Amino acid sequence: MNGPPRFARRRFSTTIPRMARHRPLLFLACSIASFFVLRSAAQQPPPAPSGARILLLPRRIVSGQRATLAVLDVNGRLTPSVVVNFSNGDRVTTDATGRALFVAPLNPGVIFGSLTGRAGRVATTILTPTEAATSSMEISSAPRVASLTDRFEIFGKGFCGDADANQVRIAGQTSLVLASSSVSLVILPPSDLRPGGATVEIVCAKGEARPFSLTLVGLDLVADSSPLKPGEHRGLTVRVRGITARISLEARNLAPEVAELAGGNPARALSSGGTENWARFEVTGRKSGNFLISIRLVPWLGRPQ
Repeated sequence: MNGPPRFARRRFSTTIPRMARHRPLLFLACSIASFFVLRSAAQQPPPAPSGARILLLPRRIVSGQRATLAVLDVNGRLTPSVVVNFSNGDRVTTDATGRALFVAPLNPGVIFGSLTGRAGRVATTILTPTEAATSSMEISSAPRVASLTDRFEIFGKGFCGDADANQVRIAGQTSLVLASSSVSLVILPPSDLRPGGATVEIVCAKGEARPFSLTLVGLDLVADSSPLKPGEHRGLTVRVRGITARISLEARNLAPEVAELAGGNPARALSSGGTENWARFEVTGRKSGNFLISIRLVPWLGRPQ
């Protein structure tokens, strides 16, 4: 296998508020004409509800118990005043933090959430209180590898449904809980960590979990920033820092009318592994205009270590 092309290196960059603060999230915004890096959140106006694009629901919730969801805009920012509809008729609106507390329906099974005016639904499974019962906090599944700039999810029992009631520290630094239930947490790492091993500690009013370790990786974009013409093929290479093992990445095309993503939508690629660890995707221009690709680390879950 030949090495990746040597073009200009760009960091994936977008923004997401941490209450009054902002930090980067793994995201790639591209133009048919050139690649560009989004401005910092401090330079951007507050996200409008009309820009809401991503609904984050904890994948497991518990019947009759409180849980927290979050909504992100197209640039990855937490978005306030967004109406979220559930398939059972319930409806909630995100608050100033871009999140919303809700109570899980009483009937166990699968329920779907969706954003008003947006296609697509997000599923979450409703467990019975008996299935979620525990005498102490425990973690049953956690990622072995996580991105420095993207969210990750853990599963277990004894968490707090109110996201802010959970105190999560990674490598000794406070992390933001985006979405939560008593059996699932969606966590965003602190903004200034470095690639490598880190210990995760979780505490809430219900108890304290046994700390576990994971590997944090950095993802950089290496790309030719010259104009891309309709019909032209363009490679997008992602360099992986902090791990020599092969990892799986997923690219999602958020503007398929402008550019086509090779391999389908979403598309997956396995990194090369080794000291020069990289993965490659390809897009083809369909028409002039902005195209938007998000690239995320595919979760590698297992028993906490």
